[in-house]
Amino acid sequence: MEMWDVAVVGGGPAGLSAAYAAARAGARTVVLEKATHPRYKTCGGGLIGTSLAAVGDRIEVPADDHIDRATFTLDGRREVNRSSTAPVLAMVRREAFDHALRKAAADAGAEVRERATVRGLDDAGGHVVVRLSSGTPVAARAVIGADGSSGITSRHVGVAYAQVDLGLEVELPVPPRLRERWRGRVLIDWGPIPGSYAWVFPKGDRLTVGVIAERGRGEATKTYLRRFVERLGLSGIDPVHDSGHLTRCRTADSPLRHGRVLVAGDAGGLLEPWTREGISFALRSGTLAGAAAAAGDLARYEASVHTELGPELRAGRRLLAAYTRRPGAFHALLSTQLGWRLFASFCRGEPVLVNALRHRTVRALLRALSL
Repeated sequence: MEMWDVAVVGGGPAGLSAAYAAARAGARTVVLEKATHPRYKTCGGGLIGTSLAAVGDRIEVPADDHIDRATFTLDGRREVNRSSTAPVLAMVRREAFDHALRKAAADAGAEVRERATVRGLDDAGGHVVVRLSSGTPVAARAVIGADGSSGITSRHVGVAYAQVDLGLEVELPVPPRLRERWRGRVLIDWGPIPGSYAWVFPKGDRLTVGVIAERGRGEATKTYLRRFVERLGLSGIDPVHDSGHLTRCRTADSPLRHGRVLVAGDAGGLLEPWTREGISFALRSGTLAGAAAAAGDLARYEASVHTELGPELRAGRRLLAAYTRRPGAFHALLSTQLGWRLFASFCRGEPVLVNALRHRTVRALLRALSL
């Protein structure tokens, strides 16, 4: 049986960041990915400044567009347009972004094995045995789970979720006329379902159009997406991809480790509860997990996540509670120059939400909005 220092289950942003960090630290590292890169993933593909900073030293980001303008609507009404002198988001297709991360991990010394489906994990005392569908097991002194919130590693660790949402998305090929109309601009619609919103993200010759709402409102969410597409005049375009997925946010006390197995990114339920932005959390948690596993200090990972990512998760929970009750108030705030500056700063990766919630007045306002 092969013995590795670190085995990473899953080859998305979290897993490849973990592999990159572990390999760079000198750990013998293998990535086990069931698919083959490049592969499509359901994802808005908007990179905030935090994500760009996390990957800036290892890849050239394959951005299809840079966003400096935004349109906000409240269920299709009360349109507000804002612009910035500098980009606030970068738009990527996940197949290109993840492929670049895969190459960076391999260049750092990690072995990336594709078409490697994990069937189970067994604690063997001083190491973990990873059972593969091929029948050939892999052993590692530490395993980092990055196979999504419904994956084997999440179940093994016992991750608990406080919030589950359904995201639906279509990738639409668009002619040159529409490309120019959407170039450099996103649209965000605060939706009719409590806590929901929709988006249009431009990516060169495609538009990513999607909606997200709490699980259990499947028909209403499908209707929201259909009407949103119709309202934009895009309903006659056959999608390149038409997909859906569940996003899951962890409870505050959910475990991140069981024995020698860590979970990062979606597998750990690590994403921002209000916007459901997960790429920045995947990149950062994966890097923290890889560094801790390479050092043989697995407990350090849990402490690092709570310290570095915990404040953003708590802020997101407060914002989601207030937004769910008062979406009109959020839209009104974004109609102001102050609101737009805060939103743009958030997108650029500045900790404006965490900093704002340190003020007693802001916390009191959010409590009032949540009632």
